[in-house]
Amino acid sequence: MGEKTELLLALEQIEKDKKIKKEDILTVIENALVSAYKKHVGKNVNVEASVNPETGEMAANVVKIVAKDVENSLVEISLQDAKKISGSVEIGSEVRIPLDTQHFSRIAAQTAKQVIVQKIRESEKNFLFDEMKGKIGQIVSGVIYRALKKNLIVDLGKTEAIIPDSEQVLKEKFSVGQHIKAIVLKVDKNIKGSGVVLSRSSVKLVSRLFELEVPEIYEKIVEIVNIEREPGVRTKVAVISHNPKVDPVGACVGIKGARVKPIIDELRGEKIDLVSFSNDPVKYIAASLSPVKVVSVAIISADNKQAEVIVSDDMLSLAIGKNGQNVRLAAKLTGWHIDVKSESQKKQESQTKVENKIQTLEKLEGLSEKVIQVLVNAGFTDIEKLSSFTVKDLTTLPGIGQKTADKIIEAAKRAL
Repeated sequence: MGEKTELLLALEQIEKDKKIKKEDILTVIENALVSAYKKHVGKNVNVEASVNPETGEMAANVVKIVAKDVENSLVEISLQDAKKISGSVEIGSEVRIPLDTQHFSRIAAQTAKQVIVQKIRESEKNFLFDEMKGKIGQIVSGVIYRALKKNLIVDLGKTEAIIPDSEQVLKEKFSVGQHIKAIVLKVDKNIKGSGVVLSRSSVKLVSRLFELEVPEIYEKIVEIVNIEREPGVRTKVAVISHNPKVDPVGACVGIKGARVKPIIDELRGEKIDLVSFSNDPVKYIAASLSPVKVVSVAIISADNKQAEVIVSDDMLSLAIGKNGQNVRLAAKLTGWHIDVKSESQKKQESQTKVENKIQTLEKLEGLSEKVIQVLVNAGFTDIEKLSSFTVKDLTTLPGIGQKTADKIIEAAKRAL
């Protein structure tokens, strides 16, 4: 009975683990019985085994074919011997010969336990895999317990995860034993270890942190429309409110920055610009260059999404940002090509254009400075177009009479 009790204990132990079906456990034990017996007599023997799930009682039979002439005693039995076991037998029928399992049941129990322990581990691993797969895109907390080359290995409690070098933030330095928050980027059985890959550089980390700190985002009153990030340096977050009474930027910043500050701290001082989203590209582009207040935004080409932004002279370097970072992130956030200029640059550019137009019209013979200035102010600076104008077209301009109009047209025709 000792062997039976041993098997029952193993069975009860596994039955507590709901991750493995009872039928699977019995199959493991029965297979172990067959395997144990075959170690005694050879692989070619045909054995059947079963375990009573209520008592733990094992039963095993050798199955042999009744043969007229026995050539292989492991799988065949004579009719005479077969009749001693069962009276109703004939040539070609199967006979089941009961075995005394006591001789090999202990080995079977040990083998079964080993297989069952392995199954438990596999089951737990699969359970954790499925659990972590459900957390893709979510924030998890853990403790760094070792560094492997440039990768960080994080203890998540039930399992471990890896933060590859490519998913780390260049400026962040972590040491063993330090607590860390990261986003679950992917879970893949083909990846060595647990297969859980975390990220500190993903924009998802920023959005999830805002969900944790800003109830209006979690409740979908305020929505994050887009995030553009240069990890460790600056992030721009475009937000919109679905409630006219709620200011989306104010809700995210909080009183005296109480909501955004913990996020900045978690991101180790990364600058965060909150931008109010607008369907009006002029407003959206102006807001995207935060913290800079722009003077004006001009749409150069709506089709090509090109815009020109003018800022005060003292704000130019801040608007562009270090290595062009601020304007680059603003362009990514809005989807527009943004050309930033200072007021002085724009003034100089406009002055240069006017001078170039004057120089062009000075090529026309016999025109006074006053007439040239009138044409420039009116935007009539294309000599080819001037040559095709009528007197009526030009006399609409201030100070241009019929004679002067004739003079302009003739001068333009001569210059071509």
